[in-house]
Amino acid sequence: MFFLTPVLVAVLCILVVWIFKNTDRNIQRKKGEPGARTESRPWVDEDLRDGTDLHQAEEDADEWQESEENVEHIPFSHTRYPEKEMTKRSQEFYELLNKRRSVRFICNEQIPMEVIDNVIKAAGTAPSGAHTEPWTFVVVKDPDVKHEIRKIVEEEEEINYMKRMGHRWVTDLKKLRTNWIKEYLDTAPVLILVFKQVHGFAANGKKKVHYYNEISVSIACGILLAALQVHKGVTAQHQTSGHPICLRNELGAPRGSVRLSPFRFTVEFAAL
Repeated sequence: MFFLTPVLVAVLCILVVWIFKNTDRNIQRKKGEPGARTESRPWVDEDLRDGTDLHQAEEDADEWQESEENVEHIPFSHTRYPEKEMTKRSQEFYELLNKRRSVRFICNEQIPMEVIDNVIKAAGTAPSGAHTEPWTFVVVKDPDVKHEIRKIVEEEEEINYMKRMGHRWVTDLKKLRTNWIKEYLDTAPVLILVFKQVHGFAANGKKKVHYYNEISVSIACGILLAALQVHKGVTAQHQTSGHPICLRNELGAPRGSVRLSPFRFTVEFAAL
């Protein structure tokens, strides 16, 4: 038995050396990768992958606009309410928003454009990274354009239900009786599409970084839904995972600065 001990020790030593060499080789390979980035980018949410890329801006510095240091500020004004009034107003606001539902049976009664303009202006008050306001709202009323949007959306949704979403997700949706058919995109009098701007353009044509663009647009969409509820609009929301270029081209959205947000909401009105 004793003559086996040196052999086992030798084998173990060889194994340990081999493991350390391979570990060191992997570390060196990672360090040498051109895409390796170690510094923290707190404005980029890794879960949302919002497209903010400061490194690209640094590499192509000539294409990017310098930050504006001297900008006009609007004086802040604030109305303070007595405690009872605050409680009353907060309760009323909650009760109003608690009535919000995602409705997929929409009537075609027309809505004043002034109302649409006001709810979009309300959504535009949302906070955004470095106050870049990285959103574009597109209002669609033309029946032919709405039908084209429906065809694009339904094509992607069918792929989602059949392939991308998976069995569990599709099963969870069964109780809601939803599928890839979106008739309401034709019947609703108004569609509001929200695009996120991955980056913007200054007056001189140079690019501007849009920090937290995904989160900022998501907040704006939430305010948009709240504003619609305040105006007693009936809405359905839809988000798409594909064909952003098709929709962008169909709607004439701004050049390369804009892409379709995963949080694109298609908002429809019923009678007020």
